[in-house]
Amino acid sequence: MTKNKELTTKQQSFIDNLVTCNGDTKLAGEMAGYSNSSINSVVKSLKTEILDLATNILAQSAPKAALKLVHIMDSAEPIPQANMRIQAAQTILDRVGLGKTDRLDVTVNTSGGLFILPAKTETVIEGNYEEV
Repeated sequence: MTKNKELTTKQQSFIDNLVTCNGDTKLAGEMAGYSNSSINSVVKSLKTEILDLATNILAQSAPKAALKLVHIMDSAEPIPQANMRIQAAQTILDRVGLGKTDRLDVTVNTSGGLFILPAKTETVIEGNYEEV
């Protein structure tokens, strides 16, 4: 599951149980054998793995979200809670990187070309100076 560090059997059980417990960290911790007082520290130590799991879940849900948008768009019948479903599908697609992108078109019109000055040279003036 993870690329960065090896998980203990208990930690792997916690990560696996997160899916079966619908993300309930307390229940997943209890099922993995952790005490209630240690669950917060387990979550902190496995933060990267938990975020990887969430990213994978969203990535797996992306096709379903895309198909739901198309289904709602093509449906001739009224769909209950269509706005909420569209919003949820759009949020999933945004989070996996398939959302709407803003584009900025920068066009610069100049009337003249580029003018390059010659390199500066050091000028030395020799002479006698008197203070007044």
